[in-house]
Amino acid sequence: MLSTGHTVGEIGAQLKLASNTVSTYRARILEKTGTKNDVELALYAQRHSRSTPER
Repeated sequence: MLSTGHTVGEIGAQLKLASNTVSTYRARILEKTGTKNDVELALYAQRHSRSTPER
């Protein structure tokens, strides 16, 4: 959701989580992927997306 432009608040509302919780998860994702912001995260997601054929 972050990589498609949703805000922390929007994600929190949709998943019924506090914005602080989403922010914590976001920070951990950025750290683990080595990205610095949501734009870099979106590019990372695009590069590492797996295209799995439907069965």
